Amino acid sequence: MTGPMTIEFAISKLKKYISVFVILLVMIYLAIKSPQFLTADNILTVGLQMSPRAIMAIGQVCVIIAAGIDLSVGSIMALSGVITGLMLVANINIYLASMAGILLGAGCGMLNGFLIAYGKLPPFIATLGMMGIARGVALILTGGVAIFGFPDSFIAISSNRLGGIFPVPVLVTIILGVIWSILMAKTRFGRYTYAVGGNYEATRLSGVSVKNNLLWVYTFSGLLCGIAGIIEMSRLSTGQPTAGTGYELDVIAACVIGGTSLSGGSGTVLGALMGALLIGFLRNGCNLLNISNFWQQVAIGAIIVIAVFIDQLKKGNKK
Repeated sequence: MTGPMTIEFAISKLKKYISVFVILLVMIYLAIKSPQFLTADNILTVGLQMSPRAIMAIGQVCVIIAAGIDLSVGSIMALSGVITGLMLVANINIYLASMAGILLGAGCGMLNGFLIAYGKLPPFIATLGMMGIARGVALILTGGVAIFGFPDSFIAISSNRLGGIFPVPVLVTIILGVIWSILMAKTRFGRYTYAVGGNYEATRLSGVSVKNNLLWVYTFSGLLCGIAGIIEMSRLSTGQPTAGTGYELDVIAACVIGGTSLSGGSGTVLGALMGALLIGFLRNGCNLLNISNFWQQVAIGAIIVIAVFIDQLKKGNKK
């Protein structure tokens, strides 16, 4: 390798792990400013709080890699949780209730995928419509009132800790992250998803069923929203029809911060998880330092703009 190529190769590798370095820098700064930040309990609490958003980020990063977007993740999460909660208070078995919530999430995602792949609707419009529909149905089913009275076995999903230390939702997030990382890196589905996002028409002409691929991409996103909904309702101990409001911003931000290009064709599940963790640390650190939630929204919005701007600069340099 020549000198310039070696430097370019090193920079390309650095970009893949930039979110890790940023997380370390944020943690160091917050640890200096707040002694409570770098305690094991606080770190695990951040992981527990961010688990639902991190799980949805796994699905969202696959959608964005395929050059799509899913604005309905928070609403699907809420509807899945509400359905599970209604079944639980009706004394239906916890496993059947949870499975119903997950399958409902997958069904909503499949409908998104069908409208986009076969109905030719733009992803923004299809998922924006689903965002309103899912949220509206959740409010109708509950009358806008939270659901209470879940069995202890359901609440234990988020309250139990492996070995008395490690929260179960964090473990679930890690397992799902590993599964989807393998799915994207080692299977035909993953290769096709990257190809569809990189060049839709060329992938179609090469014989790939891009419509079926998109259908599965959005179905998986909905399925993960269903899982996130169950964890969120268990963590809150109530079925909130308004749960997940605004989570779309955090989930998309996690993907973008983790190095996923909104133009499609590039990104990793690990990057999305690191991005979600960074957002969790930012929110937690701001709370410890008594920084207003309004400024937290400003900071996350600014991070998204900067990340996309850097991505556009990289693309400009390649031309």
